[in-house]
Amino acid sequence: MIEVHDLHRHFGGFRAVDGASLRIKQGTITGLIGPNGAGKTTLFNVIAGVLEPTSGRVTMAGEEITGLPPHTLFHKGLLRTFQIAHEFSSMSVRENLMMVPGGQQGETLWNVWFRRAAIREDEARLAAKADEVLDFLTIAHLADERAGNLSGGQKKLLELGRTMMVDARIVFLDEVGAGVNRTLLNTIGDAILRLNRERGYTFVVIEHDMDFIGRICDPVIVMAEGHVLAEGSLDEIKANEQVIEAYLGTGLKNKDQLAGAQA
Repeated sequence: MIEVHDLHRHFGGFRAVDGASLRIKQGTITGLIGPNGAGKTTLFNVIAGVLEPTSGRVTMAGEEITGLPPHTLFHKGLLRTFQIAHEFSSMSVRENLMMVPGGQQGETLWNVWFRRAAIREDEARLAAKADEVLDFLTIAHLADERAGNLSGGQKKLLELGRTMMVDARIVFLDEVGAGVNRTLLNTIGDAILRLNRERGYTFVVIEHDMDFIGRICDPVIVMAEGHVLAEGSLDEIKANEQVIEAYLGTGLKNKDQLAGAQA
């Protein structure tokens, strides 16, 4: 689905991504882990078109997508979420979802003036789809709540719901567990697994919670200092001395913190 070839992203003399190469297979939930400053989010931003690479290539299903802007990648089915949720805070949860699909009837002035019935039909269809998504995510009771009033975990569910409003092929999730309580994190994990198994979504997940990674991800890719350090199952990663050293060097207190994660 995604191939990254010798990717670099430099900020002056700082090499945030420094020769990263990896492959994301279609139909997988791939975990991307590594110590703080490893280059994980920068790699996401380059793949998703938020940042242009200094050098290197990215392909999607064999098609060159290096440097394409986010809106173009969106229409190709490549979506990403952010560590800090980006919702329209004054709009309802349902309206936030209805905003996602492009090409809506109400987006042209001609239709606003002369095709109001078509706009109403379009909005009714989108509202029905949004309600299906909210039901899938078990937050239908929040449909009319202002998005700005949601908890951190509920906002992460809303961001996941946005990907369901279009024909997503691959979704990059940046720290879905950040600021989320364990109950909601389990709900998010359940939704990711269902989207993968029932709808064929491919996911790449940045996360520091190893229990969460162990529950939903296979394979797991480890980054350190801007490049890929290791790849394999979580059991293989936990036994990799290079990975343990990378974490030990950035504040991991002992091997048990990595090795104690449940596969």
